[in-house]
Amino acid sequence: MNTPETVNTVVIAAGPILGSVGMSGLTLTTGMVMLAGLRGSDRVKLDRDKAGGIGIALGTFASAAGDLWASVTTGVAEVPTSLIQGTVGGNIGMGGVALGLTAWCFLFKWKRLVWPALLGISAGVIYGQAGGIWGIGHNLVLKFASIVGSM
Repeated sequence: MNTPETVNTVVIAAGPILGSVGMSGLTLTTGMVMLAGLRGSDRVKLDRDKAGGIGIALGTFASAAGDLWASVTTGVAEVPTSLIQGTVGGNIGMGGVALGLTAWCFLFKWKRLVWPALLGISAGVIYGQAGGIWGIGHNLVLKFASIVGSM
């Protein structure tokens, strides 16, 4: 006879819905979605805003995943960050870099979507370093990802 305790034991023993995903799994999947959209896919249609948004998610997940993922995205983020900070405008700060990357990604009309995607990756990495409202958004994305990963 099945008692409620027996049913709960079976459900708990079955494990999470998605299995063990982890940050590296979310990073890989987000990168695949971005690549499919950039290369042309009948399933993933990108515009500037979607490419930038997926880039931000990819940068955020990769910096949290660590290892090779963090190294690659940090390298991608260094180029536009050095362009923004390396100007004669004085001490911009990481919050200013985050604001500049976001504006650079979403305000211009891009003919090739790889640029807002790369700027989005850079922004996702910088948001975690900038703190303030950028860090709040970064932490919310990571919290949501951990919820998805534990499903």
